[in-house]
Amino acid sequence: MQQKTITLPRLDNLTPTIESTTLKLMEEAGELAQAIGKLRGLSGEQVNLDTVAVREAITRELLDVAQTAVSLMFVLEEQYGIDIQQALDEHIAKLKAKGYLK
Repeated sequence: MQQKTITLPRLDNLTPTIESTTLKLMEEAGELAQAIGKLRGLSGEQVNLDTVAVREAITRELLDVAQTAVSLMFVLEEQYGIDIQQALDEHIAKLKAKGYLK
């Protein structure tokens, strides 16, 4: 099984909640969709960015989504006692059971 491992920090000077972080996650996902769609010309608008600039914008927005998801994991761990490692192990087992992983 190939893996991509990234490490993202717990952000300082924030008081995140499940609600605020979920709303931020949806905002960031929307910005990712915009980068993929609008910046690639799928909205019907004229696009004046080159392929490299579009890929860089998509990458930046994807990392914003990932950072916000990680922030929500910290909220779940710190405020609600969720064991993210256990949840990750269960997630991997689910993917294997569905045939997504060998």
